[in-house]
Amino acid sequence: MIIYPAIDLKDGKCVRLLKGDMNKNIVYNEDPGAQGAEWAKAGFSWIHVVDLNGAIQGKPVNQEAVQAILKSADVPVQLGGGIRDLGQIEDWLSEGISRVILGTTAVRNPDLVIEACNKFPDQIVVGIDARKGKVAVQGWVEESDMQSFELARMFEDVGVAAIIHTDIDRDGTGKGLNMISTIALAQNTSIPIIASGGVGNLDDLRLAYEAEQYGVGGVVIGKALYDGRLKPDDVLKYTAQV
Repeated sequence: MIIYPAIDLKDGKCVRLLKGDMNKNIVYNEDPGAQGAEWAKAGFSWIHVVDLNGAIQGKPVNQEAVQAILKSADVPVQLGGGIRDLGQIEDWLSEGISRVILGTTAVRNPDLVIEACNKFPDQIVVGIDARKGKVAVQGWVEESDMQSFELARMFEDVGVAAIIHTDIDRDGTGKGLNMISTIALAQNTSIPIIASGGVGNLDDLRLAYEAEQYGVGGVVIGKALYDGRLKPDDVLKYTAQV
């Protein structure tokens, strides 16, 4: 089980949103590079980064902030938000990003995901952001008619490294992961699932670890780390014990 501390970027700053609402954000750090260094120094083995502006605008926006994180953090970084074509994927991987997350593109251009997986093995992650089981796109502001499991099945056996499953209605709330939906998704695909949205305490991590048998291999933690409900040392000590 891998723990992914999150860095969400809006206007060049590290923020956390409530249920994906760009108008309900709290700035936690104005220096993304410093935040990346903090997570790496704490002992996390990966960092999860999302360009929120890019997700909505459909193109990378917070490039300088991402580059600052890459320079300051000596751990692998996975990045999503506004990445829509093969050239952008290639550019970010050449910059030092370890894995690229494709969300809106996975829904609107699945052939590109397959092409990217063929060209960049083990470096492509599919982001499935769902609201009441239906996949949302374009920075969560648009809802599709596609169910989460339908999208996952489209990429079975094409080389996707992982699927990040986010319950939008829980994101930033600290009310706990939606493990029912996460496990159901994991049971419908052989692709490793990373759970996201709603982590608030160590019990949430325990539930995620118990779901490892179904194919849940990671957890993204955001607001709970920033507001102190979860301490990096406690999270890492817990993960070392299980």
